[in-house]
Amino acid sequence: MSTTTPDQSTAPDEVTPPEPPAKHRSRLRRMVVGTAVVVVLVLVAGTTFGVVTGRRPLPQYDGELTLDGLSAEAHVFRDAQGVPQVYAETPEDLFRAQGYVQAQDRFFEMDYRRHVTAGRLSELVGDQEAAINADMVLRTFGWREVAEQELNLLAPETRSYLEAYADGVNAYLEGRHLGEIAVEYTVLGVNVNLDDPEPWEPVDSLAWLKAMAWDLRDNYDDELDRALAYSTLKDPALVDELFPAYAAAGNAPIVDPAELELAAPLEATQTSSGTTAELPPGDDAAFEDPHLAEALEAARQALAAVPVQIARGEGTGSNSWAIAGDLTESGEPLLANDPHLKLTSPGVWAQVGLHCTEVGEACPFDVAGFSFAGFPGVMIGHNADLAWGLTNMGADVTDFFIERVRDDNWLRDGTPGAEVWEPIETRTETIRVEGSSPIDFEVRSTAHGPIISSVMDETEMEAVRHAPTEYQTELGQYEISLAWTALEPGRTADAVFALNLAATPEDVQAAAAVFDVPAQNIVFATTDGHIGYQAPGSIPVRADFPATPRPDGTWPRPGWDARFDWTGYVDPSQMPRVLDPAEGFIVAANQAVLPSGTGPFLTNDWDYGYRSQRIRTLIQQQVDAGRKFSVDDMASIQTDADSRYAEMLVPALLDVDLPDGYQSDGQRLLEDWDGSMDADSAAAAYFAAVWRNLLKETFWDELPESMRPDGSSQWLTVVQGMLGNVSDPFWDDKSTVAVVESRDEILSRALVTARQDLTVELGKDAEDWTWGTLHQLQPPHPLGAGVPGALQQFLEPASRKVGGSSSVVNATSWDAGTGSFAVSSGPSMRMVVDLGHLDRSTWVTVSGVSAHPASSHFEDQLDAWVDGETFGWPFSPTAVEGTAEDELTLVP
Repeated sequence: MSTTTPDQSTAPDEVTPPEPPAKHRSRLRRMVVGTAVVVVLVLVAGTTFGVVTGRRPLPQYDGELTLDGLSAEAHVFRDAQGVPQVYAETPEDLFRAQGYVQAQDRFFEMDYRRHVTAGRLSELVGDQEAAINADMVLRTFGWREVAEQELNLLAPETRSYLEAYADGVNAYLEGRHLGEIAVEYTVLGVNVNLDDPEPWEPVDSLAWLKAMAWDLRDNYDDELDRALAYSTLKDPALVDELFPAYAAAGNAPIVDPAELELAAPLEATQTSSGTTAELPPGDDAAFEDPHLAEALEAARQALAAVPVQIARGEGTGSNSWAIAGDLTESGEPLLANDPHLKLTSPGVWAQVGLHCTEVGEACPFDVAGFSFAGFPGVMIGHNADLAWGLTNMGADVTDFFIERVRDDNWLRDGTPGAEVWEPIETRTETIRVEGSSPIDFEVRSTAHGPIISSVMDETEMEAVRHAPTEYQTELGQYEISLAWTALEPGRTADAVFALNLAATPEDVQAAAAVFDVPAQNIVFATTDGHIGYQAPGSIPVRADFPATPRPDGTWPRPGWDARFDWTGYVDPSQMPRVLDPAEGFIVAANQAVLPSGTGPFLTNDWDYGYRSQRIRTLIQQQVDAGRKFSVDDMASIQTDADSRYAEMLVPALLDVDLPDGYQSDGQRLLEDWDGSMDADSAAAAYFAAVWRNLLKETFWDELPESMRPDGSSQWLTVVQGMLGNVSDPFWDDKSTVAVVESRDEILSRALVTARQDLTVELGKDAEDWTWGTLHQLQPPHPLGAGVPGALQQFLEPASRKVGGSSSVVNATSWDAGTGSFAVSSGPSMRMVVDLGHLDRSTWVTVSGVSAHPASSHFEDQLDAWVDGETFGWPFSPTAVEGTAEDELTLVP
């Protein structure tokens, strides 16, 4: 740990303060000496913590260690970035070794995740309101219980892999005290008394899949926002203007309907119909009732209490594309993927290679890529025959049901004069809080799912249920329940191992059939020349009937009308797929899978496709130029920062007449700007500030605080549609009652206030502004906000200035609704696979393979990631051994 000595020289104009009176000198000296001693002690303590305490958990990377349960020796090779490549003779030995290695590098991350997913975070971090709220919501969901049910559904070999992985984790924990496992336990131990970690169980791994699925579900924000917006706007046409149809963006879907392949004819089930300016479903008056708005807001607050594990909100998505061999230098396909997730410390992904010493029927694994610490196998990557990438499909897999609750019953059938009430299912959960008394609370559910609107306000809602007030009508009070596909047990774990072993498009389709949650776009390429797309996922079917224009799940649904219940799930054989499209490439970047009205209904709430269209444009430009694609070309596309926001908005901003001088200084930066959100760009900084302020000036006066625009592709599409209408109602500032503002007035305000804001934030000279000074990344640690600043600095890398922005290919997103430009999510890793020569593939993560802050591999990939650089990805035995810097032998 190094320190910098400040400059002791005196500036020419520095004034020397008068010497204090003699009687105060000794006390002052004592104060100075005392302060110096404290500073020295803090520095010594910090150094001791970093050198001694921080280094204690660092694992052994070379030599020989005993691992009980192995049938034969296993070997772990690590390259310059510490990435483990594991070789073993049986699948069980392979996953046992993976469990041991990942516990070496990342056990606290694994332990934290299992406490979260089980609703036991308070047992780890103590009496903290946020942790208790999280536990209550997650116990209400029952993720752990669903995972326990899933374990019995899985194939026997999958269960054996999970058990072997758990055995490897537990072998590492055996005999180690908390301080020897992770420094975070030492930090927590200052305030809470912790026992040694419980043994790892297979269900701990399965429960993590629920957290992944939760963060990657989609549409639920839009569903709540529609209802909340209607409660203030009172006009369905204005609500629909805030949620334009995908076609309004003019961007291509993933699959050309002419090339759509379905393994079975489409059944006569609901298809996507787009949105129309109609009233919400069911009892329209309900959506105007302020008590319903309160219940919806309470539901939102409950869901917000769930700790973010991998992603949430603006920026959650990914880029993935595959290019056929006819268009590449190697003559074989190339595949790229960069999932846009929360950028954390440590990063979401743990790179790993898993290789059977002799690949064959008895031991078929030879795969490398990105895993989740806590789950065996590889989630994204390639084997010797096939590479695959995942992007979030955004399928509508959640529905909120508006329930009418009276006493301990809910209205099952609201037919006037023939109402049917059914008992609410209840169970009591106990939250054990380290250092405090346990908390008992009641979980309540209907046939649709758990009731979430009263989770964190149980005492108040209990009084309401049993006291006739104006809040309770003859048909009961409003509460909100949640239907979500992941609350049904599934076989996603089987799908992970099936993808690890897939060699053909048919293998991918078979894996996708059991990849229940989360619904992900699978883009793949094979070494024998195929590229393809496959949609997996458990997708609910909603009845399509003429009684309502809203059968598709875009609004909360009336729980008292059974016609709105799910009627089943889309058959896997009807999920969209395409193989070897004529244009020679496939791009899946969260845009619509198919045009509206084609194929089974997946959702109406897609990302609007500006990233995907930019990728398509860059690929097509190179194809038209006749230049073949290389690995470097694919990596260059991943870091493209061209902004469609600028293309849409800058012409209108330049048309605004501003006074010469100070107020127009920023506007002049836009005149010659190429629209790229580069870190060193002054124009990019100003444009981002204008965009933030434009959204505030336009929408904050009319929408609830909880749905302030985050600046995502939705809002780009909304504003793009408004620019042509100078009198659109949203331009008017409702807070100025006597004046009706038009488009140009709001644009002018946004330009001027952006100039003023950046003068304060960056300085008066606009030419000196840089986007990276505003747009910085500091990956947060789960404990970061709850520990002293010095320890937080130890647990988290220093901030970095980065380029990119929301809805650009290099999607280092920020949330305009918070007012901060700080990076909230982005490419959590970048990979490019060359199917013609797998050892020429490249990869990088946003941090490093180790979760130990004192490790040299804690953040050794971060600067390369910031600079858009990648590392070689060895795969063959020759390449792995040739790049190895450490070898650990695990012996039985």
